[in-house]
Amino acid sequence: MQYKLALPALAALTLIGGATPLAASPDDVLSPLFAADQGDTRGAILIEDGRVIAKRYAPGYSDANRFISWSTAKTMTAMLIGELVSDGRLTLDAPAPIAEWQKPGDPRAKITLRHLLHMSAGLKHTEVGDPVEASDTNQVLFASGTHTMAARAIAQPLEAKPGEKFEYSSLTTIILSEIITRTLTDSRDAKARAKAYRDFAFERLYTPAGANGVVLEFDGAGTQIGGSLIHLSLPDFARVGALLLDGKGADGSQVIAPDWLAFMKTPSPKKAIYGGQTWLNRFSKTGREPAIASMNGHLGQYVLTFRGTGADGRSHGYILVRVGNTRQDRLDRVEQVMGEVAAGLVQPAP
Repeated sequence: MQYKLALPALAALTLIGGATPLAASPDDVLSPLFAADQGDTRGAILIEDGRVIAKRYAPGYSDANRFISWSTAKTMTAMLIGELVSDGRLTLDAPAPIAEWQKPGDPRAKITLRHLLHMSAGLKHTEVGDPVEASDTNQVLFASGTHTMAARAIAQPLEAKPGEKFEYSSLTTIILSEIITRTLTDSRDAKARAKAYRDFAFERLYTPAGANGVVLEFDGAGTQIGGSLIHLSLPDFARVGALLLDGKGADGSQVIAPDWLAFMKTPSPKKAIYGGQTWLNRFSKTGREPAIASMNGHLGQYVLTFRGTGADGRSHGYILVRVGNTRQDRLDRVEQVMGEVAAGLVQPAP
């Protein structure tokens, strides 16, 4: 399927957040994402070169709504880690600064920040267990571990040598959030810890992106639940997506350092479609899709970023966001259609 845009009309468009005449009807571009086989798609937006091309909501939803991030939050957490690396306060290949792991003889002392970012720390974390309610993630997020999520995640032993295998884990990203908090403050007061994290996140990430409506959730100890629980409007998802595309904020300034962005988008040694808390080419189903770096979340939250030559023969940067509530067994079809929409925006490679 091909979905061509009326590209000559781009000059009439306004920046994200303004009154936005569309270069093509949302029904022409985004309607495949609202088809019956897509589950509960609640909103979608397409950005080209910083301008809204199409935006559509299911009935009952609008820019006034905030949508749960689920695991798209992981990529945002990695961006904040990158800010501290750029500041010289964290080092990618040094032992992760978790004091609990630094006791003599503890094999977890060999876990580095790179291992955590690549989901290869080797910790005994079970993302989806059997029964599902017994999985580490569900217990920590919703049952017995809500007060001290990071402590629960940090306390787990190794089940593999650091760097030996890939294992996707929301608890791993909670550890990254805790590292950010401990780097920013020595306080053990939950409110002070949460404030330090929130202030830093808005100063270095969300405000430069123009995403001032973001709401961060924290556990009882003041640790940001950076693997799962951030709330954003549909336009704010796109604004954060712009940082993943080229690292640039709303005013065009560089927010994410190019070398850190390159790290996030480089395939990890143990999982070629995963970089630094970022999915790579997850939507390549037919071979026609462009190279896509994306933020993916439970129940079908997707922020796709990619570049390609448009119908006008020029190179463009795209951000395609879809938020919804689609059960797991239907997501393969959602991802296929997301890839088809992306492919329809760019010309095939020579």
